Amino acid sequence: MRLDGLEIFVVAPPPPGWGGRYWIFVKLTTDDGIAGYGECYASTVGPPAMKAIIEDVFTRHMAGESPENIEMMFRRAYSAGFTQRPDLSVMGAFSGLEMACWDILGKARNRPVWALLGGLVNRRIRSYTYLYPLPGQDMDRFWVDPDMAAEAAAARMAEGFTAVKFDPAGPYTVHGGHQPAMSDISRSVAFCHAIREAVGDRVDLLFGTHGQFTTAGAIRLGRELEPFNPLWFEEPVPPDNLLEFAEVARQVRIPVATGERLTTKAEFATVLRTGGARILQPALGRVGGIWEAKKIAAIAEVFNAEMAPHLYAGPVEWAANVHLAASIPNLCMVETIERGGDFHLALIGHSIEWDRGFIAPPEGPGLGIDFDEDLARRHPWKGDRLHLEMQEEPCNYAEGNRFAGGAPPAVPPVASGKG
Repeated sequence: MRLDGLEIFVVAPPPPGWGGRYWIFVKLTTDDGIAGYGECYASTVGPPAMKAIIEDVFTRHMAGESPENIEMMFRRAYSAGFTQRPDLSVMGAFSGLEMACWDILGKARNRPVWALLGGLVNRRIRSYTYLYPLPGQDMDRFWVDPDMAAEAAAARMAEGFTAVKFDPAGPYTVHGGHQPAMSDISRSVAFCHAIREAVGDRVDLLFGTHGQFTTAGAIRLGRELEPFNPLWFEEPVPPDNLLEFAEVARQVRIPVATGERLTTKAEFATVLRTGGARILQPALGRVGGIWEAKKIAAIAEVFNAEMAPHLYAGPVEWAANVHLAASIPNLCMVETIERGGDFHLALIGHSIEWDRGFIAPPEGPGLGIDFDEDLARRHPWKGDRLHLEMQEEPCNYAEGNRFAGGAPPAVPPVASGKG
């Protein structure tokens, strides 16, 4: 059995587009006719350039190889061009291709991927969702209105969720770390207060920041949030400041979580060694794939750290997250787009079950999904923007800041995106 063919789908989810402007899926086929699917969570270049990278990684390092030889193919891609260091775009390409290899291997053996990763540890996988507007809520006002967020949190609690994530401390700027405006701190405190009042002790609060603060700024904000006892303080400083996470962790009495924008065990190991985070959030479509994430989970065990796979992408990465989660003992929870996401679930034939806040590991072979190629082709991405974007305007200390969670609008945003 050898890897023989590659097809790439760049899919635009319909409005409201939770999960990003587009999703990049790959399909690998073997010389004996088995097909496997993966997803690349990489947004540093546009889809045409990313497709070229995916094609190059496949042709150069994987074509003609057995899909079993995942470790060897990883070493080729990781070392290519005399690098041997984390590379977001190359690892993003490889990650999706690697997922497809696992899908193929499971189908060839008629076993789910989790069975190939050491077997089933978690029969019910705790999930959380980012807070998105409810039907009838004002889409623009929602992101800055604590009462609306509290209403949405209560609705998610009624559905069965035991954790919700929100990030009212924008903006997300290209300028790197900045001090939060006092209005951002006040809004963040108001969100935590309103949501905690709405859900009591039945739901954990997950506070996101998307890495926009200086170390001192993150500490200022984090200390104000402590009375509400969030389960985590997500990515408080920019991801290129790996050593600074540790200072935030020392100064703030909320567990630090990070990982959406990190890739490979090398970067996660740095965060663990320094005590920068004890909740790791790899995006499996960027981190190096399922096997690399399994290694990160094993390293995390040594540091008594937990895994919470991140999702702001499509349903194939979600499926990969679920299989990893099913197989590891140090699972915290996995991110889910609402209860699975209408378009997400349609793309995989409603083949993953979400019930009252938990996900059941798929029993079907491979990733256990039924990817709908026709539906994917009916929703091609035709734009020229990136999956997620950050604003160029700096933090506004005079008039305050507004931001749009989830998929940014079609016009240039005041601030953008959720991750």
